[in-house]
Amino acid sequence: MVVIEEKWPVLGRHERAAEWLRIWTDLGRAPRTIDAYARGLAEYLLVCEREGVDPVTANRAHIAVYVRELTSRPHRRGGNVAVIDSGSGLANATIQQRLVPVRLFYDFLIEEGLRASNPVGRGRYTPGRRAGSLARPPVTAVHPVLREDQPDDADPGLPGRGVLRPQRAHHRSPHRP
Repeated sequence: MVVIEEKWPVLGRHERAAEWLRIWTDLGRAPRTIDAYARGLAEYLLVCEREGVDPVTANRAHIAVYVRELTSRPHRRGGNVAVIDSGSGLANATIQQRLVPVRLFYDFLIEEGLRASNPVGRGRYTPGRRAGSLARPPVTAVHPVLREDQPDDADPGLPGRGVLRPQRAHHRSPHRP
């Protein structure tokens, strides 16, 4: 742990962050995993310090500031990038990689009783997608489902009579009926 705190001194200034990384180390996580988690969390803690935010009490708006920084950070290849739109900002996969340790850190704080909720949602911060949008299969229709002991003319909308169940769109193979 001393090596990690030497590499990222910000971790030594945040007791809970250092404690969380020690636990992951004690659980036998691979050194490269610990290193990646330390890097992601250290970058986030530096943003918190710069913004004057206590990371233990940070909210979604503070996470959004961190994500905005990640998406606008100059690309390490800078002007040598051939693709027009990729001159700045980290790749989506890198942004997600940086957010994982932050989300896990907040999960730890919840388990320790220091927070009620996690400000880092799952899959919410991918650039080019609306915040909070998650892919779900479309609901194509709602059909009443009658129980076997129910007469055919029973109203399925009445309590105890039937259940409304959304029917999902299904893609069938041309080889299956």
